[in-house]
Amino acid sequence: MSSERVLEVEGLTCGYGQRAVLRDVSFEVGEGEFVGVIGPNGSGKTTLLRAVTKVLEPSDGRMLLYGKDIRGIKLVDLARRVAVVSQNPEGGFGMTVEEFVLLGRVPHRRKFQFLETKHDEYAAERAMALTGTLQLKRRYLRELSGGERQLAFIAKALCQEPELLLLDEPTAHLDIAHQIRVLDLLKRLNRGDRLTVIAVLHDLNLAGEYCDRLLLLKDGRVHKTGLPEEVLTPRVIGEVYGTNVVVGRSPVSSKPYVFPVPEGI
Repeated sequence: MSSERVLEVEGLTCGYGQRAVLRDVSFEVGEGEFVGVIGPNGSGKTTLLRAVTKVLEPSDGRMLLYGKDIRGIKLVDLARRVAVVSQNPEGGFGMTVEEFVLLGRVPHRRKFQFLETKHDEYAAERAMALTGTLQLKRRYLRELSGGERQLAFIAKALCQEPELLLLDEPTAHLDIAHQIRVLDLLKRLNRGDRLTVIAVLHDLNLAGEYCDRLLLLKDGRVHKTGLPEEVLTPRVIGEVYGTNVVVGRSPVSSKPYVFPVPEGI
């Protein structure tokens, strides 16, 4: 892990109303890490991202962003450093891709600033170029395929020029080509720009292939955290998912690869 801590979560407990979804969750993320959050449905993965972005108020614990308590950070200041791509994002369908991506500059605008600066235009152009959506910039969001739309939402997040990028199931409902395209992009930004990435991922094999470290949740608690080969083991997966698997190695990258074992075999 990097010596500089981007995010520190200590004893986090939060949920909805009186129902706690996360209980006593603690972990750290270093600068330049690519951390995958995995776990069964209902384990608290999305709730964790909502807490980090102040959508949910914790009932206990604290979260520090670069050493500063998130509760004391204004939303606009948080948005200048942290960008989010939510699960099944909606909105903006009546806008062109370029107009939508430029919304990522809103946190950086001065009061009463209504026109984009040269840097705003540069940031949007770069974000669209990185995501392969530059040729789509005059198209309306409603005209795009699911994969193209997801890339446009990532472009908007990158246009914020964040230091920390949070993604909730960024490959959900995408075909394998778009899954690889999205994760290759995130890995390239993580390596080349030292962008810190936290991504909720459903696919254990994609998580093992792309992430530096995994945070495995079960019933709202951290069950295990560590390198992919430390977390993706038959014993740990059996404990959390209640299913039998065989874990081998990718013939290309030597990263762990999970093979489910059908019942009766």
